[in-house]
Amino acid sequence: MTREPLSELARQQDRRWARYVEQVGLGNPPPFSEQWQEFARIYRNRPAGDGPPQAWQPDADAVERSNLGRLIRDLGFSGYDQLFRWSVRERDAFWQEAIRRLGIVFDRQPEQILVGDDPTDPIWLPDARLNSVESCFRAHPDKVAIIHGAEGSDELHRITYGELDLLANRFACGFVAAGFEDEAPIALYMPMTVECVAAYLGIVRAGGRVISIPDSFSPSEVRRRLEIGNAVGVVTVDQFTRAGRAIELYHKVRDAEAPRAIVIPAAAGTDLDLRAGDLSWDRFLSDSDRFDPVIDDPYRVINVLFSSGTTGTPKAIPWTHLTPLKCAMDGHFHQDIGPSDVVAWPTNIGWMMGPWLIYATFVNGATMALYEGVPTGAGFTDFVRESGISVLGLVPSLVRAWRTGGSLYYDEWPGVRLFSSTGEPSNREDYLWLTSRTGYRAPVIEYCGGTEIGGGYITGSVVQPASPATFTTPTLGLDLEIVGDDGRPAAEGEMGELFIVPPSIGLSQSLLNRDHHQVYYQGTPTAADGVPLRRHGDQMMRLHQGFYRAQGRADDTMNLGGIKISSLELEQVLDTHPSVYESAAVAVQPEGEGAEELVVYVVTRGEVDLERLEQELGRLLKTELNPLFKIFDVRAVEALPRTASNKLMRRKLRAEWAAKRAEDSEREATEGDER
Repeated sequence: MTREPLSELARQQDRRWARYVEQVGLGNPPPFSEQWQEFARIYRNRPAGDGPPQAWQPDADAVERSNLGRLIRDLGFSGYDQLFRWSVRERDAFWQEAIRRLGIVFDRQPEQILVGDDPTDPIWLPDARLNSVESCFRAHPDKVAIIHGAEGSDELHRITYGELDLLANRFACGFVAAGFEDEAPIALYMPMTVECVAAYLGIVRAGGRVISIPDSFSPSEVRRRLEIGNAVGVVTVDQFTRAGRAIELYHKVRDAEAPRAIVIPAAAGTDLDLRAGDLSWDRFLSDSDRFDPVIDDPYRVINVLFSSGTTGTPKAIPWTHLTPLKCAMDGHFHQDIGPSDVVAWPTNIGWMMGPWLIYATFVNGATMALYEGVPTGAGFTDFVRESGISVLGLVPSLVRAWRTGGSLYYDEWPGVRLFSSTGEPSNREDYLWLTSRTGYRAPVIEYCGGTEIGGGYITGSVVQPASPATFTTPTLGLDLEIVGDDGRPAAEGEMGELFIVPPSIGLSQSLLNRDHHQVYYQGTPTAADGVPLRRHGDQMMRLHQGFYRAQGRADDTMNLGGIKISSLELEQVLDTHPSVYESAAVAVQPEGEGAEELVVYVVTRGEVDLERLEQELGRLLKTELNPLFKIFDVRAVEALPRTASNKLMRRKLRAEWAAKRAEDSEREATEGDER
């Protein structure tokens, strides 16, 4: 994290932007197009050595009040960089301090924090005994735990910590009464609702395993995950409404031939047509609301989640009682979550951000805001304002939808003090637009990680400057290395493959259906001190002044004329064209082998002449990146294909292009024969 003094030009640019932001914040701002032009004008010709434009600067008083600011002050460090270096040099001391500040509840305290000589398979918290759910209920029972809103309704429902605790107990008692045994795997296949959160906490409290399945998955995908997780039960809903359309989940559960189901009716008093052995939610819940949690070793599996790919067999990734510590620590220090916050992150229990949200919110004593419905329209905009959300998580596609949909106006969300983004690399213009909605008051904390990490490996913070679509630090307690093609650490301004330096709480140490060591460590380089590096698969560029920029997945790199470059690096340039809203760059082999060629898929802003656009995009790449780069083909689409977790499916685009190419060749051959 190199922090060299900024040049005089860079300091002038930052001061000019700060003055402009202050003017915008006074109200009646100009259209964002003008703000974007001013941003580009001010930061034109910024020297690369000064790093990216620092569009947001932390307020000194806010830094002092932040969780990170207090940690830095209490430990006597001079600033964040010194804190970070300590956190990775003295990992056991850092995690001991984090556990203390989070107030983690133990039935028996650990004798040590970290033991073992193998960093790829360490022993954390030896001899400790706990159930991580107990750390979720340290707040006063009368404090609001969840604010719940739904599509098509202006009414907000609130449930206190005490009420949620009792509901989780009723579920845990029902778990035992229904004959589910210790460590029984129970799937959750439903939207993120109060009942979903209570069921999750109840399963873990009762010693079961949550099998997390996204509510968007088809019966065949549900069946596959139930089988991998050996699920003996499933909690679901009869149906729910999204974008005005009724989605029948219990019907899919039946089609998946799922085991015994606990079904929540769409409305109270609804009669359910259930299979033999299935139970309604009300019948399953026990009348007893007292339950003694199952206490066990920190390595007990509490949740099984799956890699997001929809082709091949997904990796089954177990979370243990250790993983919530990582979720809560990241939320506490990097999202700055505290008891006064209302936290929302539109997500699902099937993706890691669902369980992450539970622990990051409740362990930190905050309030969770849940919205049942599509988070892209005016209903969600109103919900954010009326529920007082202060920390709002999102993915880039949401920001695009808010921007194009016109449902989010200036100062619409006065309570939001920070955004946090994950899922996909973000767009700089979109994210400057997002923070402009708050008068540049609320930064975007970029946050990138994975299910097998239990949170992030690289992020931002409220004590460091922010630049749109960049990161400022590895997460505390976890270091990383960026390795170039030559096997050496990538220099500033160079792209390379990112590797994690183990150990850290949160990093997986096993997989249910893969060889963990083979997946993450086999064939990887070592750090300077000989520690094996852990594979993650992301490409990253280390910028100057301690910033980082994501460059997509390592398997999304291509070789154009002997020059290695990432798809994302190309897309960041292509997206600057005024006619391009969004792009995807993929490498193809037109003859099925040989040199790779560049094909660009674009979502355009209105009607365009594709032939002319291809020429202009080609010139843009030559000017901004390399004069040798050429575009082989440009295809216009209405939308780019994405997974349910918002990852761009470049592999699908490559397959579609190859299929269309083969179809065109066959048609041309047929027409030639006819002639």
